[in-house]
Amino acid sequence: MAVNWQAGYEYALDVTSETIPACKWVRLACRRFLDDMEHGHERGLVFDVDKAQDVLDFFDHVPHIKGEWAGQPITPSDWQVFIVINLYGWVWADTGRRRFRSAYIEVGRKNGKSTFIAPLGLYMTRWDDEPGAEVYSAATSRDQARIVFDTARDMTRNSKLKNHIQAYNHSVCHEGSSSAFKPLASDSDTLEGKNSHAALIDELHAHKNRRVYDVLELSMASRSQPLLLVITTAGDDRTGICYEVRDYLTKVLEGVFEDDSCFGMIYTLDDPEEWTNETLWVQANPNLGISVKIYDMRRLCQKARQTPSAASEFKRKRLDIWCEGETAYFNMEHWRLCPELAPDPRLKSLPCYLAIDLSSKRDITALVGLFPDDNRHYHLKVKFYLPEAVLDPLKSGKAHHIQKLYQQWAKDGWLTLTPGQIIDYSVIYKDAKDWAQHYDAAEIAFDPWGATQMATQLQEDGFTIVQVQQSVKNFSEAMKETDAVMIDHRIHHEHSPVMAWMMSNVNARVDKNDNVFPNKLNDDCKIDGPVALFMGMNRALLQIENDSVYDEEDLLVM
Repeated sequence: MAVNWQAGYEYALDVTSETIPACKWVRLACRRFLDDMEHGHERGLVFDVDKAQDVLDFFDHVPHIKGEWAGQPITPSDWQVFIVINLYGWVWADTGRRRFRSAYIEVGRKNGKSTFIAPLGLYMTRWDDEPGAEVYSAATSRDQARIVFDTARDMTRNSKLKNHIQAYNHSVCHEGSSSAFKPLASDSDTLEGKNSHAALIDELHAHKNRRVYDVLELSMASRSQPLLLVITTAGDDRTGICYEVRDYLTKVLEGVFEDDSCFGMIYTLDDPEEWTNETLWVQANPNLGISVKIYDMRRLCQKARQTPSAASEFKRKRLDIWCEGETAYFNMEHWRLCPELAPDPRLKSLPCYLAIDLSSKRDITALVGLFPDDNRHYHLKVKFYLPEAVLDPLKSGKAHHIQKLYQQWAKDGWLTLTPGQIIDYSVIYKDAKDWAQHYDAAEIAFDPWGATQMATQLQEDGFTIVQVQQSVKNFSEAMKETDAVMIDHRIHHEHSPVMAWMMSNVNARVDKNDNVFPNKLNDDCKIDGPVALFMGMNRALLQIENDSVYDEEDLLVM
């Protein structure tokens, strides 16, 4: 008998109440679902119980093909039910079309990934009411691509599904609707020219480049309710496409981005240092005790304790811990809970520390105003600039999701476009001068690299110009103070989505003396706003500590 959709709903309740142990990302995904059940209608969303249940009913007709359950109908676990009802239950009220167009599922090995997603591929081939459906099982190699496909093919051959769809060696077809499910590898000569209805990408972490993901994402443009589903374990390349997709999802779950088309679940440990604690293994292995055997985990953990290479494999493949490296420095939950920026008359009564982080001529530049008050609170005003040519996908070279963010922010007024191919520094100069005149500008901080001309102009206008080199000496305490006031909700800001994104991009390099310095994951993860904030915070802290006495060595000598 098919599992009821309410099992997924109960799963969300149990996770959020901590009845079921789960990591941060799973808790956020469940909280998002419950919030949408209560408020989704305000955005035009409807949860269609029948559509969710229809997919779950389909599993009743699909058999296990291997191991102890071979021949028995597949019964999705509660966490899998939760994923299914999200992907297929949420629709838009005005069109009835599905809400989610992409999904990222990260879970440890042996949690039944192939057995879970192969039926979804079959369902979308024949039973999703999509004429000419093209469904692909995609991976970095032919062998990997065939894992999910072969599972689906054999499920068809060993069940009554074969009366409705035809299972061949290299495709599963429904000839009546001209639909087909096929394997697809990154080295295929026919990767281009697809019109995908569904793409199931297996082990995205193993992809050496972004070609498969980008081609399949773009191939869905003409479909009304496609699905790009990634299911993977953790990898060891934080600069690759897999971590990029993962990073985007984490920002959606944290509320940094609003994206009703993106769904995902990340099963991992909240604290990677606790990898030997078997009571926490369920965080990365929701099928622990079902398809994941505790004795097998114990055996592998014991080996990992003895051998560094085995430890790396165990952490990554069984606990979904990405390679060691820098992690996000700021907790974005605190950033969201910080109060709104004070009204303009209040800001005009406070000292203002302006800071400008000039980017390269084809990227984002940040102007920041930091206003400390007598209660050791800070008020933060920001503005961002970008050459309008960067919004052209044929000229920018930016990742697709970054391109869409820039376009939306420009439309909403959070990103100021300057005409032409390169940034127009005269626009930034004018705004900096206007802010300095409008507010009580104590100083204007610049990184001396590339900013001399603008600094000279502003100094000639009568403003105090200060060099703040981007160094550990200048940034460590500023970063720590920013973190402290975020935690205490003592930084008041405009809740700019651009600044929130950049704050979430800040990683930290830590030296042996516990000094910190900002870093970013890759070139698309911009941190210009936070860098300008740290420059302003550096000057504000010196002012507080030195009782308004400037460090003469920091004054700009023109």
